Amino acid sequence: MPNSATWLQQCLRFRLSQERKQRLVLQLGLLIAMLCAAAILWQSESMHARIVEEVAEIHDIDTARASVSSLLSTVTDAEYEQRSYVLTGEQQNLAAYREDIRQIRQRLQALENQAPPLVVGSDAMLNFKQELSQQIGAMDLTVRLVSSSQLEAAQQIVNSEASIIQMRQLRQRADQLMDRAAELVADRNKELARLVAYSRAGLIVGVLAAVLAFFLYVRQTRTLQKADARQQRLLEAERDALESQVRERTARLAELATYLQQAVEEERARLARELHDELGAVFTAAKLDVARLKSKLPPGAAESLERIGHLTTTLNQGIAIKRQIVEDLRPSSLSNLGLVTALEILASEFSERSEISMHTDIERVNLDEASELTIYRLVQEALTNIGKYAKASEITITLSRHPHYAEVIVTDNGVGFDLTQIPATTHGLVGMRHRIEALGGRLEIRSSPGRGTRVTGNIPRQESKRQSALIKGPDST
Repeated sequence: MPNSATWLQQCLRFRLSQERKQRLVLQLGLLIAMLCAAAILWQSESMHARIVEEVAEIHDIDTARASVSSLLSTVTDAEYEQRSYVLTGEQQNLAAYREDIRQIRQRLQALENQAPPLVVGSDAMLNFKQELSQQIGAMDLTVRLVSSSQLEAAQQIVNSEASIIQMRQLRQRADQLMDRAAELVADRNKELARLVAYSRAGLIVGVLAAVLAFFLYVRQTRTLQKADARQQRLLEAERDALESQVRERTARLAELATYLQQAVEEERARLARELHDELGAVFTAAKLDVARLKSKLPPGAAESLERIGHLTTTLNQGIAIKRQIVEDLRPSSLSNLGLVTALEILASEFSERSEISMHTDIERVNLDEASELTIYRLVQEALTNIGKYAKASEITITLSRHPHYAEVIVTDNGVGFDLTQIPATTHGLVGMRHRIEALGGRLEIRSSPGRGTRVTGNIPRQESKRQSALIKGPDST
């Protein structure tokens, strides 16, 4: 038994020792992986920087070669213009020659500023500049001779063998300079290939280090993935539950808003009927009493007749106010005369009150009562907003018929507003949008400061199932 206990203790110590070694190896491996990653990153960045420098230098050398070729071509053009001027004496040849000389100096200066030091400081570059200076000097000499009427001397210089030899030497110097640039490009390409090889080697080492790190962390990654998956499932379940609650509450709020709108319209219709019946009866009785009194007055009662006339006018004004209130609560013209006539009356009365120019283009559209009332209320709300805020001088109301929907547009040339700065306490636009959307339609508002406002409502022509028919309003007195 003691031997067995001793053996078990030794096994436990060995297992603990193995676990410590594994942890030590794991920590050591992580440390080595981090050091390798840092070293590879440093090498990669340094190689990248050197590769960028080599590529930039190759580009500069190629640009210098192209500049030399362009410079030589310009020298050739200048020589041609110089010879043409010597032979013909045309001033346009002289102007072209001088322009070529100016371009030669500019391109030579650009070449000296942009070319790498290995090109600018080379013997080939110095020889090229020397030959170019001599060639320009010779051409300038012939031009001056022609300008000083020494044409024969200028022609002798142009036709001499020395002029041809000098131009040939200039081309040879240019070829030597471009050969030197080609050698530098070849050297840079070799260095670039070496750097790319080092970068590939570093990339291979980095891949091996990444594989090692992957095997070290694979268990932990799997554990984290499982935990993340469980958390994700819980979050998705909670999100689905919240979305379901939001959809349910949104639907209830939409139904409540629709019900409230119906209740408001029904209450308006009830008030309109009561005002029409009660006040109509009162005003009618009053007018009859006034008519009886007027008929019983003696012919000489001028003051009493004037008082009765004033009372009649006051009663008529009261009747007009009552009629306006009833129409605002529930437009009888919509129920009795139809949508087109109701909109025209609404536009005409608003134009008279506000003294704003009104244009209407209204087509007859077959719609159910709820859709007609929605269009009427939309136009009424838009005109109310225009009268309060727009400061407009012209309004256009359009109602057009389409195959599957009716479109109403109210446009003004007022001050407009910023759609992103609408106060939260403004419920008119929200109510308009809800009325339209409750029938399955769409409301669009376009406006910007100083450019007026355009309100567009599209309503399906078929009867909506989400909104019941509203009660007809009473006839006006």
